[in-house]
Amino acid sequence: MITSSPKAILIAGTHSGCGKTSVSLGLMAALAGQGIRVQPFKAGPDFIDPGHHEAVTGESSHNLDGWMLDADTVREIFARRMQGRDVGIVEGAMGLFDGFSGTNEQGSAAQLAKILDIPVVLVVDAKGMGRSAAAIVKGYVTFDPELSFAGVIFNRVGSTRHGELLRQAMETSRPHVPVLGCLPKNDDLAINSRHLGLVMAHEMESITRTRELASWVDSTMDVRKLANDLPPIALARFSCGIPCKPERVRVGVARDKAFCFYYRENLRALEQAGATLVFFSPLEDTELPENLNGLYLGGGYPELFAPTLADNSSMRDAIKAFCLEDRPVYAECGGFMYLMKTLQDKKGTSYEMAGIFDCACVMQNRFAALGYREVTLAESSILGPEGSRFRGHEFHYSTMQETDALARNIYQTTDRKGPCPKSRGLLKYRTLGSYIHLHFGSNPDLAPSFVRACAGEKFS
Repeated sequence: MITSSPKAILIAGTHSGCGKTSVSLGLMAALAGQGIRVQPFKAGPDFIDPGHHEAVTGESSHNLDGWMLDADTVREIFARRMQGRDVGIVEGAMGLFDGFSGTNEQGSAAQLAKILDIPVVLVVDAKGMGRSAAAIVKGYVTFDPELSFAGVIFNRVGSTRHGELLRQAMETSRPHVPVLGCLPKNDDLAINSRHLGLVMAHEMESITRTRELASWVDSTMDVRKLANDLPPIALARFSCGIPCKPERVRVGVARDKAFCFYYRENLRALEQAGATLVFFSPLEDTELPENLNGLYLGGGYPELFAPTLADNSSMRDAIKAFCLEDRPVYAECGGFMYLMKTLQDKKGTSYEMAGIFDCACVMQNRFAALGYREVTLAESSILGPEGSRFRGHEFHYSTMQETDALARNIYQTTDRKGPCPKSRGLLKYRTLGSYIHLHFGSNPDLAPSFVRACAGEKFS
């Protein structure tokens, strides 16, 4: 342990693709390798980076978002996870000031740093730059006077001489910003991407990669000094939540390589509301766990495993029977796709799915929807009474073809431009499916409402 008081920083980039994920993972791995207890966080609605965080630290990573969540909820999640930790590392999203819109800071990493009152470490892709890098840093540092900066890390540095040039440029720049490291270019450390982002952590050799990331950072940075120089954070002023209610329902949660996109806070909120979470695999299990009161089918990559999902007819039949028994089922994005009649891949091959919603899911070559969403319930449902509001995010490459005459849209959805009628929430029986990933922390009554529905409470 480095100190009795925990510390924290936010790792932000100048833009997407500057290497902030690799830098964040490298810092986490290097600190953890020295026996420092690291707690990771991810800014924004990303599901993939938190898995990589957990792979290198051994700690579950939680999403923090200044648009989906109010400031007090952000602080509460942060404080709860920081208990007993030495250093918190929050990985930003996109560029430091990018968020919900181009006119304000909502949803940005900058807003998050101010909510938590922690300093920023700026990651700059220095490839092909010398003194110009100092101008970029100056612009970011002076753009918002309310932000504090612990320093800058230059990434993709071509040589020792290149690093010296960057340090010289920063020495003469004002305001002064410490250069914490000049990380050499290493394409072998880049994480491959696919259509929804980076590949998942379980698809990589985690132990080998953790060592490589730690060595990469340790070669040019004194991570222990960085951690010790950070100002302590006052967790006492943040609320740490309320005790969990007694367990009273069993909720089956689909979790495997096809269904792996869950906000950790959603699962925790269900447990706090009184749910026992029972995990199962639609890929490998042939039947549902016993004595379930409800189902939660999260997102992921069902399109990559469509043949296996289609072949597992016994599981598809079990889930369909569960829905037809009028028991509560909440499905989002990948889980919603699984509940459609068929899933067609990019080659045009269709695979049979669970068939609750009488429509086809068709994969596209580019994304069909992307952005933050606010949802208002047009009628009471398993998520709450009419008029309840939630916030979330939508990002998918598939579209829903045809319509199900028996399913009704109960979501009134808006995005940053206004009404968003294409972003729907379809209710059929007591099954609610949508492409939108809701963050349960956006409304404290969401998880308790679902648990009450699973306990037998009916909605009108």
